[in-house]
Amino acid sequence: MRVVLDTNILVSALLVESSLPAQLLVHWRQGRFDLLTAAPQLDELMRVTRYPKIRARLKPALAGRLVNELREVAVLVEALPPVDISPDPYDNYLLALASGGAADYLVSGDKSDILSLVSYAGIKIVSVRDFITFARLVN
Repeated sequence: MRVVLDTNILVSALLVESSLPAQLLVHWRQGRFDLLTAAPQLDELMRVTRYPKIRARLKPALAGRLVNELREVAVLVEALPPVDISPDPYDNYLLALASGGAADYLVSGDKSDILSLVSYAGIKIVSVRDFITFARLVN
């Protein structure tokens, strides 16, 4: 199963290690699904984790380790097709990543924007909780 995790999920996983997003990273590290990423997401993750309100709660080294792990272990999708459908234009790259990487799921916490699409090009767009249920990742 191929999955894209929205950057907000990755940041949430870093901030609260007992959270559902953090559990998703554990499942990925256990090989329960293939995680897709791309350069725009890695750039966004580095930028967002440097915001003062995030830095106050997160050690930069932790964010750096995740970025390095994503570069080394996740499936890096290089060819992103043009996409212009998201209510938030800054999320179009996530849809392009999911499409270009032939993802089964795009997991997000962004209720007002990307989750409102429900699906794109046959890719299910779901919340963390729904993904855990659909993918049968419950321990």
